[in-house]
Amino acid sequence: MTDITHHDSFHGLPVHTLQPPSPTDPTAPPAAGSVAWRLDCYPYELPFEDVWGRFLDEVDTTGVRALLIGPWWDGDYTSLSPVVDAIVADAHRFPALRALFLGDVESEECELSWLQLCDITPVLEALPLLEEFGVRGCGDGAPGEGSLQLRPVRHQALRTLRFESGGLPGHVVRAVGASGLPALEHLELWFGSEWYGGDTTVADLAPVLSGAALPRLRHLGLQNSEIQDEIAAAVASAPVVARLESLSLSMGTLGDSGAQALLDGQPLTHLSVLDLHHHFLSDPFVARIEELGARSGVQVRLDQGDRWDDEDDEARYVAVSE
Repeated sequence: MTDITHHDSFHGLPVHTLQPPSPTDPTAPPAAGSVAWRLDCYPYELPFEDVWGRFLDEVDTTGVRALLIGPWWDGDYTSLSPVVDAIVADAHRFPALRALFLGDVESEECELSWLQLCDITPVLEALPLLEEFGVRGCGDGAPGEGSLQLRPVRHQALRTLRFESGGLPGHVVRAVGASGLPALEHLELWFGSEWYGGDTTVADLAPVLSGAALPRLRHLGLQNSEIQDEIAAAVASAPVVARLESLSLSMGTLGDSGAQALLDGQPLTHLSVLDLHHHFLSDPFVARIEELGARSGVQVRLDQGDRWDDEDDEARYVAVSE
């Protein structure tokens, strides 16, 4: 199991959590653009509206470059919708904002599958200069309130897009593939478990694997999947791979058949990094992948291997599910 923790840094900036007012602590807050600001309702049991209002009042938001939204509830888990509404309504107050992460939440605060998400498309539409966007969580997988939703969108500036999920719905992946993202360089998708709504198929990935709509893509992460062998087989002949600098098929159920497909497929020797950590490869295939790296200079990650049963696919598990 991969630990899900708070970001220490984001968009190249140290993370600073907005603190509640304290008469005993006269420390001045950092300059608006010197940190990535994180908003958190959880330890203070404050409504998000109060935390958001303080943020707007006390920080020069015109200088804020990066923003993370931590736990946005102050009691029972609630939908992310009010957070999205607030960001969209006040988007004009953040002319320098270039990076946004929704759901900087640890498992002790809320499991990924319990996070109540919503349609996050309006955020991308309201922030046309955003360069980095990440979302953690999935909801229950079915379209509707409480679930992660994305509509196809055109965004000229976005360079990094990341979905960290224990169950990424196929309709979200299809929306990514149907979007116009000409500047995108880094795409990371955690697919998760079907039990938690992760119903993405290899067919859903076809537009991404073709690379036609992602001319600047340099890193592709297709991770944390229960069908990692099938994904590896598709990647082995995918046109997009030829122009990647790094590739991650980590955190999932990759076994010998997936590794064989990669070894038999198109060359991977142009990559700087091939990340396969958290895998289910046998020792001979680990040796063959390591030999590929040593021979070509590719940095290969093969840590966190687990070999329960050579033939038992049911014994395999993804790194992040619930």
